[in-house]
Parts: sequence; structure tokens; C-alpha cells
Amino acid sequence: MKPTTTTISALEVVNDLIPKLNTVEHHIEQMINAVLEASSVPNQIERYSKLQAEFQLELTMIRMNLEHLLKRYRNELKTVMNDPRQDVLLTLDAYEATAIENAKQLYRRVQTLQTQGVT
Repeated sequence: MKPTTTTISALEVVNDLIPKLNTVEHHIEQMINAVLEASSVPNQIERYSKLQAEFQLELTMIRMNLEHLLKRYRNELKTVMNDPRQDVLLTLDAYEATAIENAKQLYRRVQTLQTQGVT
């Protein structure tokens, strides 16, 4: 699957993407840890342990590529943090675009889990 996002606004990175990624990370850890602590069923423990490892791997990949983006555009991001009117579009490489698309997908998945509950 080819990512469709090739640019992103600096403001979106600062005010939307990073806060949502932090929220996702917190909620994933909280949900999975709660299930693991409450469960005494070995299959369920194994399933959620694997799920936790998958989420951690995905988050690591996303953070690594996001860090690359933040370093490349640190001046532009610093500027937009000080003055949102100075927003610019940041051009993403293929890895960054994939990571951002995956972060958005992960956020939607966590929202779905929260509304439907963990089973």
C-alpha cells in the first residue's frame, strides 16, 4: 500500500500529529496493561502480550521516522510553534509518509477500541 500523504503542514505536525501519537501510546499501554493484569486466561494473556509487542514495534517505527522529520525541519517547526501564521508544507520522504499514515491509522484503531471496548 502506497501512502497518499507526500506533504504535511508544520502546524499539523505540532498541534495534531504529535499530541495524537502521544495519546495513542498512552491509551495502548493503559488498555493492554489493564487486560493483562485482569486476565488469568493463558490464551488471552498471550494474545495481548503479542498485541502489545506489535503496537510497540509500530510506535517505534513511527517515532523513528517522525524524529527524522523533526530534525530535517526543526527550524520550520520552531518558527510555526512561535507564530502559527508562519505555517509551511513539509515534504515527506517515503518512510516519513508511511509513518504518518500509520500513525493516523493507529489513532483511528485506538478510537475504535475505546468506543467498542477491548475483547
